[in-house]
Amino acid sequence: MSPVAKMIEALLFLSPDPVGSAELAEAIGCDPEEIEAAIEELGEAWAEGERGLVLKQAAGGYALTSTPESEDAARRLLSRPRTPPLTPAQAETLAIVAYLQPVSRPEITRIRGVSADSASGTLLERGLIDEAGRSQYGAICFRTTDLFLRLFGLQSIDQLPPISEWDPSPDEENDLRERLLAAGGARLGEAPTEPVEQQEQLPAAEGDSDQPANAFAAS
Repeated sequence: MSPVAKMIEALLFLSPDPVGSAELAEAIGCDPEEIEAAIEELGEAWAEGERGLVLKQAAGGYALTSTPESEDAARRLLSRPRTPPLTPAQAETLAIVAYLQPVSRPEITRIRGVSADSASGTLLERGLIDEAGRSQYGAICFRTTDLFLRLFGLQSIDQLPPISEWDPSPDEENDLRERLLAAGGARLGEAPTEPVEQQEQLPAAEGDSDQPANAFAAS
């Protein structure tokens, strides 16, 4: 199979909607003629009947769909209850735990500026974080789990991108980045003037809403 055909196969596999030739050409960076030749090559490969997917034209583009023999099994799989995506509060809390672990709930509250009880509780229930002993002040600490590594395609926490190289555009993510940098610097240098575990618990705010976060989806 040609390199262009392999890339088209990957793009069609990833896309939830049919993809047109022009979109494929733009994404891959080749001429439309190459796309058409590769599509023909893919069509022949998928038409051999030895796979569970077929290449079809739909809505002015191309898509990979399941074979008729697989439809019943696919319908049963997709009808299962699905875990809702993480909320912004849960996504922020998970990022803090991932980069600063082991980290206590009061530390998370201090960094986020709102209560972390609800978010950390949900992450515990989903198996994305786990308890990791207690801090010097007696507060329970959290760390990420093997499930977190699998879902994010990591071999170890060491593969997380450095915070200093993370430059997101949304204001909320940028604000979280600054808080993480400040908290990380405090851990490496000056400690807080007051034990974070002894600081007043902050009330929940809008950041703990149940609206899903676009950047994170549970599997």
